[in-house]
Amino acid sequence: MIKVAVFASGNGSNAINLFKYFRNHPYIHFDIIYCNNPNAGIIAKSKESDITCRIFTKAEWLSGSITSELISNKTDFIVLAGFIWLVPSDLVSSFPAKIINIHPALLPNYGGKGMYGMAVHQKIIANNEHESGITIHLVNEEYDKGNTLFQAKTKIEDKETPESLAAKIHELEYKYFPEVVEKYISEHKEKGR
Repeated sequence: MIKVAVFASGNGSNAINLFKYFRNHPYIHFDIIYCNNPNAGIIAKSKESDITCRIFTKAEWLSGSITSELISNKTDFIVLAGFIWLVPSDLVSSFPAKIINIHPALLPNYGGKGMYGMAVHQKIIANNEHESGITIHLVNEEYDKGNTLFQAKTKIEDKETPESLAAKIHELEYKYFPEVVEKYISEHKEKGR
C-alpha cells in the first residue's frame, strides 16, 4: 500500500475531496492530514470524516521533526492541498519528486509568496485577464516553481468577480486534482520507484 500524507492550512475542501476519492483505492491510501493552523476549517472536517489530523507548529516544521515523523511513518508521497508555508529543503530532499501541490492559477503567472486563495483571484480580475485555471505541480525549495504536471483553464467572463472565479477554480480542482495525483503515483508504482 502506498501511503500519502496531506498538508492543509485552511478550509480543506480539496483535502476532503482527495480522501473521499481514494477511500477504497486498491493500492493508494491517504492516511493523515497535517495542519499548521489551529483555527483551520479542515480540523473539524477531518473529525467529521473520521480522518486523523495532526496539528503542528512552525518550530516543528523548521526543526525537521515533521520530516522525521513522515519518514518513520513510512509515508511515500505528500500532497499539499491549500498549504501555505514554504516546504523546507530537508523535506524536499527526503521526498524527491514525491510532493505534489495545487495552485489556483496558471503558473508561472500569479505564483510566489503570498499568492494563495482569494488574493490570487483578486489580482487576476484586477489585471483584466481573459483566463485563469489551476496548476498541479511538483514541489521544490521555491514557492510554485516545481515541474508542472497538469494545467486546466477556465474563461473569465466580463462581469467575473473574485468570488465567482474562485467557484470556477474550485470546480476544476475537485475534478482534476484526485485524477492527476492518482495518475502520477500510479506511474511511479509501475516504474518501481
